[in-house]
Amino acid sequence: MGIPTEGETIQVHSYKHDGKIHRVWQETVVLKGTKNIVIGGNEKTLVTESDGRTWLTREPSICYFHAKHWFNIICMLREDGVYYYVNLSSPFIFEHGSLKYIDYDLDVKVFPDMNYIILDEDEYALHKRLMNYPPVIDPIMKHNIEELIRWIKLRKGPFAPEFIEVWTERYQFYKQLNEREF
Repeated sequence: MGIPTEGETIQVHSYKHDGKIHRVWQETVVLKGTKNIVIGGNEKTLVTESDGRTWLTREPSICYFHAKHWFNIICMLREDGVYYYVNLSSPFIFEHGSLKYIDYDLDVKVFPDMNYIILDEDEYALHKRLMNYPPVIDPIMKHNIEELIRWIKLRKGPFAPEFIEVWTERYQFYKQLNEREF
């Protein structure tokens, strides 16, 4: 497993537990890359679904991936504030120019005021049965939702206002740099 380089453009691949591709984001600029954390930025990037449908992301986003936590966080920068979409997922790996993780269905939507809702519990239950999630997955998901809620309440990591400021500024730097190169 490699480490993505700051300024490098990578793909993000989301898989399901059965090994099938779920979704691919074509271009994410690496803002920070270490063996444990990858922070990326993208805007109007092409997303391809498992059934071949495609769509473009609407707003600039800062993405946070961790190699030890079972969640990743998408910070969507909208006019009325930052909205967060959290995927409960396996820790990431980075190989062959792509960041990869397994999506475990459960999601948490966090609003600018830090209120949140847990989504897709029914999808998790269905896929757990259909894809035979091992029994260890339930306690991992429970623990990571609790950890995530703690982060939200403490405004830790991507939920801290300074996180958004720092990484948005870095993303804008690379965006302008890339525009000059073309």
